[in-house]
Amino acid sequence: MGAVAGAALAPVLGGDGRSVPTPVALLERAFQSDDLDVRTVRRPANDSVNSFYTSNRAPLVHEYFVKLPVTSFNPGGWLRRQIELQRDGLTGHLDEISIWLSKDGNAWLAKDGKGKHGWEEVPYWLRGYGNIGYMLGDRAMIDRATFWIDAVLANQRASGDFGPEVFKGAGGANRDLWTNMPMLFCLQSYYEYSRDARVLQLMTRYFAWQLTIPDANFLKDYWENSRGGDNLHSVYWLYNRTGDGWLLDLATKIHRNTANWRQKRALPNWHNVNIAQSFREPATYWLLSHDTSDLNATYADFELVRELYGQVPGGMFGADEDARAGYDDPRQAIETCGMVEQMTSNGLLVRITGDSAWADNTEDVAFNMFPAAFTPDYRALRYLTAPNMVVSDGRDHSPGIENNGPFLMMNPFSSRCCQHNHSAGWVYYAENSWTATPDNGLAAQLYGEGEVRARVGDGTEVRLTTTTTYPFDEHVEMTIDAPKAVSFPLYLRIPKWCRTPALQVNGHAVAIDGRPGEYLRVARTWRAGDRVSLALPMEVTVREWRRNKNSVSVNYGPLTFSLDITERLVRRSSIETATSDSRWQPGADASKWPAFEIQPASAWNYGLLVDESDPADSFTVVKNAWPADGNPFTQASAPIELRARGKQIAGWTLDEFGLAAVLPQSPVHSDETVATLRLVPMGGARLRISAFPTVG
Repeated sequence: MGAVAGAALAPVLGGDGRSVPTPVALLERAFQSDDLDVRTVRRPANDSVNSFYTSNRAPLVHEYFVKLPVTSFNPGGWLRRQIELQRDGLTGHLDEISIWLSKDGNAWLAKDGKGKHGWEEVPYWLRGYGNIGYMLGDRAMIDRATFWIDAVLANQRASGDFGPEVFKGAGGANRDLWTNMPMLFCLQSYYEYSRDARVLQLMTRYFAWQLTIPDANFLKDYWENSRGGDNLHSVYWLYNRTGDGWLLDLATKIHRNTANWRQKRALPNWHNVNIAQSFREPATYWLLSHDTSDLNATYADFELVRELYGQVPGGMFGADEDARAGYDDPRQAIETCGMVEQMTSNGLLVRITGDSAWADNTEDVAFNMFPAAFTPDYRALRYLTAPNMVVSDGRDHSPGIENNGPFLMMNPFSSRCCQHNHSAGWVYYAENSWTATPDNGLAAQLYGEGEVRARVGDGTEVRLTTTTTYPFDEHVEMTIDAPKAVSFPLYLRIPKWCRTPALQVNGHAVAIDGRPGEYLRVARTWRAGDRVSLALPMEVTVREWRRNKNSVSVNYGPLTFSLDITERLVRRSSIETATSDSRWQPGADASKWPAFEIQPASAWNYGLLVDESDPADSFTVVKNAWPADGNPFTQASAPIELRARGKQIAGWTLDEFGLAAVLPQSPVHSDETVATLRLVPMGGARLRISAFPTVG
């Protein structure tokens, strides 16, 4: 019945890690007309480096795709709307209400790194907040972000260390470096925006200081030890700009002292954010080691956690907050932090490996999980969100959910990590939507409306404008604006789910062999006004999760669908329901930032009737008007919905923990009346059944 879960990601690389030795005939088939050269490629060749954007220096393996500066892309459409909602919601106001962002007594503002407040929260928030400002050109946001950046740059200590001075371990012998890792990401984005040389100076001095720390005291605390790959990425970033060879010695030292993410069928720990953030470390180190076993380890980690705990729709896995043996039902949740870090890892891995599967996973998480973690106005969020989640309240659901406390309700103060880290979700998605290529071209990785400006070909800056409502429509229209004719390749990702893509250039159909999961390389001499039209036909598919009670999920293109459950919002005090590690700034008006429980006001315990011979024929696609407020991620304004048939399953109810009971084994017998069901996109369903039993 449809696709079976668990199809492996697999790198295709040569023994030297630098090229793909597969015969060219298997990688591409060219179609040429006049100066138009269109072919399907698995990834760009990486035997050269981009002439205009910073790429990996030798001996690092050349990237297959190259990051563009944060200011290169100006989002439009629904993506801009999501980012603006974050700006106008919690992200844009956290520094006014969160005690951890208070300027009074904040360790990030102190030369000696000491203070009452200030740990990971400031950089967690700042890396999204600042990037939103840079991307939207929002002067007020840029100024507020620069206040913190200037303080970091001014307060570096004589040793080279910076940030909150926290010591852990026996006798306080180990300097905790974790909180500096996300701040380094903030500094890198600020440098892309400003070209402020102080960033390079601070990072050079800081990394030189890290080299002096004995291995016995380096990266030993739990968080920093798990997440050393972030530190490693920043070392490469600086090396690619300065060429200082000693930075590669530090890279080896970081890898040597980071948790071992290269174990065979095992992980160093099962914390969901650590996994989503740290599984990429071996692939990051592969850039230096050239040992393909390092690269393969990242793929193996991704597959292992999904094999054991990810037999569910939505692109993530159940780990609330740690993955636990026996807790693998779709009711197990994932932190909002975990979603952000997975999308961050995917963006890096697309560039490192050239593998479009990482972009596919980003779409899955971004479209089907991430927006459902928030109220539609982004003024409150949930710490935990699950594919099957029929109540979102302030009750303690442990041990059904690992966390003790009100972790399923929408609250501005859900938990201090996700409360601050959520800010990077959509802006990082937007940043990674376009990349440069080693052959001085551009690549569309994540389709969305907006404008990208970049130097291509001979160095000419072009503007490429995209018009689309993808993923709610299958048509993507691009128009090129250039001051003169310029030759460069344009790479268009073909999603793994798309079987029959179609291409037009300037209104003329182009014959293509567009294989799912690869790229169309469209090369020509482009002129102002040239148009590219890409069709990505969507169809209904049914995915069977055999390892999870033979449940099924229903997709239309990249969108997964959930049962339409009537949501009843109950307003609660966000002070009374805040988690224990969340605190308000004195004088903040909590009445402006309420919390909400979401209770089901309709039945949710349905199984689907699915035609075994033709599963897709069991569903009808309904197209609706585009939402007037521009936000497609709500039940009421869903631009697409499905009609299905199903029956209630009387024995499938809430369990003793107040959660949807574990899925019954499909097919399930039911004597209930057949009902017509409305299914809505999973990303707009705050209450959801997305993994369904089938009724026999």
